[in-house]
Amino acid sequence: MLTKLFGPQNLQMAEDVVQDTLVKALNTWKINGLPENPSAWLFTAARNKAVDLLRQQKRKENFSKNMTPLLQSEYTLVPTVREIINTNSIDDDQLRMMFVCCHPSLSAEAQVALILKTLCGFSVTEIAKAFVSSYDSIEKRLYRARQSFRDNAVSFELPPEAELKSRIDNVLIAVYLLFNEGYNSTSHEDLVRNDLIYEAMRLCDLICRSTRINHYGAHALMALICFTAARNDARLDDDGNILLLKEQDRSKWNRDLILKGISYLEACAAAEEINKYHLEAVIAYEHATAVDYASTNWKNILHYYDVLLQLNPSPVVELNRAVVIGELNGPAACIEAINSISQISSLKKYYLLPATLGEMHRQLKDYDTANAYFEEAIKLTQSASEKKLLQQKIKGR
Repeated sequence: MLTKLFGPQNLQMAEDVVQDTLVKALNTWKINGLPENPSAWLFTAARNKAVDLLRQQKRKENFSKNMTPLLQSEYTLVPTVREIINTNSIDDDQLRMMFVCCHPSLSAEAQVALILKTLCGFSVTEIAKAFVSSYDSIEKRLYRARQSFRDNAVSFELPPEAELKSRIDNVLIAVYLLFNEGYNSTSHEDLVRNDLIYEAMRLCDLICRSTRINHYGAHALMALICFTAARNDARLDDDGNILLLKEQDRSKWNRDLILKGISYLEACAAAEEINKYHLEAVIAYEHATAVDYASTNWKNILHYYDVLLQLNPSPVVELNRAVVIGELNGPAACIEAINSISQISSLKKYYLLPATLGEMHRQLKDYDTANAYFEEAIKLTQSASEKKLLQQKIKGR
C-alpha cells in the first residue's frame, strides 16, 4: 500500500516508513503496553508518517511532478492517504506488488529478492542464505532494483495480459523460497517457522484466486506446500531432534492438509503444460499418501524425477534422484549416481551433498568415510537442528 502511495520508484521511502512505524511501535508499546487493536495502531501510525513525509517531499521538484493532484493539495492529502492505506485493499495490493517486483527491467534474481524483501519480510541475511550468496551481493542487488524502478518510472499496476505469463514464474519462485525457509529454516532457532509457511500459503492463494492469471502453476505449488507442510508435527521428537521421513509417526501427519493438497492437485490437472511444481507436487503426493515408509512407490517417484530432470535440469534434482536410486538399488548405486551428477561443483556449499554421501557410506559400514562427510556437512549448515542430527550420526545414533 505504501508502494502504491509513493510509487515503486520510491520503494526505499516506503521501506523507511515501515521501519519508522515499527520502531515507534516498539518504543510506545514498551511504555504504554500493547494497544487493543495493534493492526489498527500500525496502520494509523504508518498513515501519519506517510502524510508527514509527503508534505516534506512535495516541495522537491523531482518528487512532486510524479504526485497526483490529490496528494499535492493540503485539502485532499490526508483523505487520499487514508483511502490508499486501508485494510480492505491489502490482498489486491499485495498481488499487484508481486508482479510489480517482477518487472522485466530487473534480473530474475533481483525480482525474487525484491519480493522476499518487500512482501515477505525477509531480512537481507535470510535472502542471502536462500540464494547461497553473500550479504553484500544481495544488498547491491536490492539497491540496483530500486534504482531500476526509479530509472524506468515503474507504475504500481498489474502488467498487460501479455506480460503476466512471463512474470508469474519468478513470483512462484519467491513463494517457493519463502515456503522452503519456513519448512527448513536456515538460521532461526526453530527448524520449522510456521509464520513463513502461512505467509507462503497466503500469497500462493492470492494467485490461485485471481481471475486474471493463469494459475495452474500456483495450484501445483499450493499442492506441494500442503503435502509437505502436512508432515510438520511429526518432524521433531519431544527433545527437538529431527526425525527423518522413515522415522516419522504418520498418524501425526495433518490429513486435512493432505486432502487440501489433493484438491489443489486436481485443480491443476487441466493444465496444457506442466512445470516443475506439478512434478514436485506429485512426488510429495506419493510420500503423503503412502501408509508407511515401506509402502512408498519409489519407482513412480524415480519416474517423476526423470521427467523433472528433463524439464528442469539441475544438480539438486540429480541429487534427489540419486537418493531415490539408493532406495531402489542400495547405497552403492546412490553414490555412483551422485558421482555422475553434472556440474556437481555447484553443490560444494550445499550441505545435503556431503550429508547424503555420509549416510550412504554409513549404510555401507564405511564409518570413517561417513564421519568425514558428516563433519563436512556440519560446516556447511547453520541450522542448529541439522548440526545436532549430523553429530548424532557421527556418534553412531
